[in-house]
Amino acid sequence: MPDRLSTTYRYGRITLSRRGDLILILTISLLLTLLFMYWSYEVKIKCVGPPFYPDGRSHKWPVGDGDAIVPCYSDLAFLWVGRDINLHVFPYIHGGIGANGQLFGGSVEYPVLSGLLMWLGGIGSHTDVDFFRHSAVVLAPFGLAITAMLAVLTRWNVLWWALTPPLILYAFHNWELPVVATAVAAVAVMAWGASISPSTGRRRMTLRTSAVLASILLAIGFCLKLYPGFFVLPLAIYVLTRGMAPLGTSPPGASPPGQSSSGSGPPTRGPLDWVSAAWVAGAALLTVIVVQLPFMLLGYDGWRAAMTFQGKRRADVDTNSIWYWGLRHLTGGQNDTYNSLVGILSPLLIVCAFGAAVYLGWRQYGRTGLYPWIGVSAAMLAGFMVFHKVHSPQYTLWILPFFVLLRIRWPVIVAYLIADFILDTTIFRLFGIYVSGAPMKWWVIGGVNLGVWVHAVLLVYLIVAFVRAGPREPLASIGRRPPNNVASSAEPDDVPPSARVPAST
Repeated sequence: MPDRLSTTYRYGRITLSRRGDLILILTISLLLTLLFMYWSYEVKIKCVGPPFYPDGRSHKWPVGDGDAIVPCYSDLAFLWVGRDINLHVFPYIHGGIGANGQLFGGSVEYPVLSGLLMWLGGIGSHTDVDFFRHSAVVLAPFGLAITAMLAVLTRWNVLWWALTPPLILYAFHNWELPVVATAVAAVAVMAWGASISPSTGRRRMTLRTSAVLASILLAIGFCLKLYPGFFVLPLAIYVLTRGMAPLGTSPPGASPPGQSSSGSGPPTRGPLDWVSAAWVAGAALLTVIVVQLPFMLLGYDGWRAAMTFQGKRRADVDTNSIWYWGLRHLTGGQNDTYNSLVGILSPLLIVCAFGAAVYLGWRQYGRTGLYPWIGVSAAMLAGFMVFHKVHSPQYTLWILPFFVLLRIRWPVIVAYLIADFILDTTIFRLFGIYVSGAPMKWWVIGGVNLGVWVHAVLLVYLIVAFVRAGPREPLASIGRRPPNNVASSAEPDDVPPSARVPAST
């Protein structure tokens, strides 16, 4: 029968061991991230270089080495011309969009914070090579930060991020790393706030405080590339339902998970915290307003041009979605019927996917007393990716952290990554064939279709699987204190369920 002292000792011993493991994991994963990002840099920079046109565009853009396994194409280099980045025009303020859909005056087709990062990468740049190099310097710290956070939250599972092809394929393909960093940081803030302080034996931050900070990060992500903003809804519902309960207990006002007050049936739901949920939603809304308002006031036409551009964008070959590779064949091509159906079905199905994810999360809450906000967020992202009219290959970086954070079966992850590699190594060759008018190669068109449809099937499956999959350890145990709130000089957050020692027997 262990006493309080022996319990403290066991927690301390396990924690010290795991801290040593964490240092090793951080070292290896960060070194791998550096290696893979350097590899990505070397692959992508081969598409640019002297000689240059007067606007700084490389003569050899975007051909590169046609025999390379990984195509050199990168949107970072592409964006140098056509958005006035090469003219060092501050974004949006003097911009707009022409009748032909062409952006001008510094407007870019991305939300304002991504536009600011592009402008920052253009400072001191005179060619597309300079811009690519400066952009890589801006992006690299975000990649390292993502690795560090995932390593702390999931230990060796971080290798799904740091040791798989997407980091090579997409680290310097577009401006994805900053927005991914905001989504992962929101999870990390929630985990830090829920972790138990060794000095007090209580949470480091209240649920409301940590959720408000996380919602601010998600709102910043919305101002980078939209999708993290979707996660504010499941986060608010998580706070509404008062978050997680300590191990061996239940949420306030509820019975233990899986039991009703009578000892059987679903858990009894406690009182909902509408005030805290409103704080979460309000913090996100206020952050978006603070970030967007200066651009709206100083250059409304340039600010609106980004949304207009995306609204007018058609589901063409370069958007790489199920609509182009599926629906187009049923409507006889990209005719008015096709465009009308995409315009209706795409947003409708996205909303339905969001609703399904939230509903499935609420069912989980009814069974376990815990609303799976991370899983619901991932499910919403999967629905958005499969049904949106644009599905760029680099979006794999968006969903990859959720493979790390949640207990998704490894065959599913491997299948997704293989399909992604096939898609990336064929779609950019397909673009070159279309532009040059060269004969189509069967393996190119076959690879693109295989990648698109395997992704589509898996993403539909993941809408359900993400919600049901719990977080990986030690994320799953962070803040889940043992019964009777046993005090410890060590961090109980890192102790796996199998190693927990009860306060008394």
